[in-house]
Amino acid sequence: MQKMSILTYLSTKSHLRFTQRGVNEIRLNDEKTLQPSSRAARTCGINALTTGGTDLEYLDGTLRNPKNPFNCLTKPILTLPPTHCRQRSKRHRFPPNSGGVPLISLQSTMQLHRISAASKLSLTCFSFALKFMLLYTAEGQLQHRVPDLHWYPGTATWYGDPEGDGSTGGACGYGSLVDVKPFRARVGAVGPLLFMKGEGCGACYKVKCLDNSICSRRAVTVIITDECPGCPSDQTHFDLSGSAFGRMAITGENGQLRDRGQIPVIYRRTPCKYPGRKIAFHVNEGSTPFWLSLLVEFEDAEGDIGSMHIRETGSTEWLQMNHLWGANWCIIGGPLRGPFSVKLSSSTGRSLSARDVIPGNWVPKATYTSRLNFYP
Repeated sequence: MQKMSILTYLSTKSHLRFTQRGVNEIRLNDEKTLQPSSRAARTCGINALTTGGTDLEYLDGTLRNPKNPFNCLTKPILTLPPTHCRQRSKRHRFPPNSGGVPLISLQSTMQLHRISAASKLSLTCFSFALKFMLLYTAEGQLQHRVPDLHWYPGTATWYGDPEGDGSTGGACGYGSLVDVKPFRARVGAVGPLLFMKGEGCGACYKVKCLDNSICSRRAVTVIITDECPGCPSDQTHFDLSGSAFGRMAITGENGQLRDRGQIPVIYRRTPCKYPGRKIAFHVNEGSTPFWLSLLVEFEDAEGDIGSMHIRETGSTEWLQMNHLWGANWCIIGGPLRGPFSVKLSSSTGRSLSARDVIPGNWVPKATYTSRLNFYP
């Protein structure tokens, strides 16, 4: 049986459509549609391509990037027999913010191997793996894996005092927490691509500058606590505290690095770690039994929140909370009766439940600490 690889291109506006017969078409920039033969369509083969530009050309039977024609991965990674090509119709869209940078490289995260027709591997297993390698929000924003082994290009600036700790408060709503450990001197503001209307609050990133003449080899870890209103919407930018920015320099060159203003950097998502801390829930000012708003503090691992639910005393039903702003969530109903259990899930689907963490006699502006976190 002939085997054929279908290339998955991480390119602006490109998408890959799956049908019950396997890969049905690849559409590039809504201009060219490549339709494999029926035999190829019945053979589900997936390759990954990281491209240095967003415009691709179809030349001599090969898709190429005219700006960077050598940055192509063309060796097949998985080739599945037609008996395993049954999957319900699914359409994958790639994010508009790819910007021509390498997003996901399956080549570096999976061992290159071929699966013969006699293999027992199912397409379901591969789709499951692919799902966790390409993580997107509902709005199409890129969600980096945690931890992410790949570095991505960006830019960075700094603000405040040269040796300052960073924001006071910030668009995530952490308030005075940013002035004390573990947030102190590790906070950062980001542009829309990573802030994601507040859903990126609490995420942690490693950021490293590139100039070997002045930059250290080590990366600084920053926690997203604020949005950078002046940051460009079409590229990744970090606005760091003066202290965090200076720590990217080699010893004695902190001031020289800050004098450069904006610098190119590379970054990657990293787990948040708060040793000795448990997840806490701050009841926001103005909360009542009919409108309850919570701020999540010290969530380690992914650090961000994908969804949040609350359960009243004596009930088995989890009530969905709505994202309000920053790291704040709320629920309207009532009257709501405590004590309340809270269940939160990260952007990757990892979840935990804090039973009766908010007492029946709760009061606004109080913080209630659970007994658990994602890391022991």
